[in-house]
Amino acid sequence: MEFSDLKYFTAIVEHGSFSKAAAHIFVSQPTLSRTVKNLEKKLNVSLFERSTRKLILTDAGKLVYEQAKKIIGATNELYVLLEDLMDHPTGEIKIGIPPLIGTLFFPQIAKEFTKTYPDVSLHLIEFGAKKIEQLIMDSDIDVGIAVLPVNTKNFDVLPILKEEFMVFTSIEHPLAEKEIIDLTELAHENFVLFTPEFSLHNLIIEKCKSANFYPNIVYESSQWDLITELVHADLGITLFPRTIYEKMNQNEIKAIPMKHPFLWELGVITKKNQYLSFALRSLLDYVKEAFPLKD
Repeated sequence: MEFSDLKYFTAIVEHGSFSKAAAHIFVSQPTLSRTVKNLEKKLNVSLFERSTRKLILTDAGKLVYEQAKKIIGATNELYVLLEDLMDHPTGEIKIGIPPLIGTLFFPQIAKEFTKTYPDVSLHLIEFGAKKIEQLIMDSDIDVGIAVLPVNTKNFDVLPILKEEFMVFTSIEHPLAEKEIIDLTELAHENFVLFTPEFSLHNLIIEKCKSANFYPNIVYESSQWDLITELVHADLGITLFPRTIYEKMNQNEIKAIPMKHPFLWELGVITKKNQYLSFALRSLLDYVKEAFPLKD
């Protein structure tokens, strides 16, 4: 039984004749006749009394008509609800963000997005990028912000930021006097880094190895502000993206450009081929507009 069969049948009943219904819904009378015959065959009942010239419903026809109206009404309501959902998304989005990225970007995202979509709640989950990738693969969270590159076989990626790394030292450190630093000059320095579950940990190590040295890591932390305090105490240096300097006390910490800087690349990632709710689609559209990628 097709949905159109029910619509044609109710039109015949409500207009009182095949000809009037045909004219109103722009369907030929033979088509309506075939529709009624098909319905009667599928339902194994007679819908109209055939012994009178006036169109009269049988008891089965009355039942089918009442149920058909409910089905059509419910279907029409479904379309209205879906249109409303697309225009006014609702629900919760679980978003995974590493602490450093969350500090820099989540307040802005939460403030502006929830202002536009007040019926969507953002549930922040803070972990290192590696853990976030696993949570997305396990469908425990909906979306994450990660340090790129990631495995594009597993994730759809929306790049949002490219930014240079800088050397961060205390203002008392000898390197603080420099205007620019080559990575090779850090070969004998003590490093304070994120713990290994953070992508920045491996990224910095690999860049140091490409400069022919392995960093002497004296402290590791999962908190960027603790790393900052250790650098301020002159217990080591670190490498952070340029933007993080805006969050620091610039009277205590010096950020120095690198001669051959490498990039901090961020992207919003979702699980490949997963269904994206209207709320999540709205968030991705917002991020795309709010963070146009700048090289």
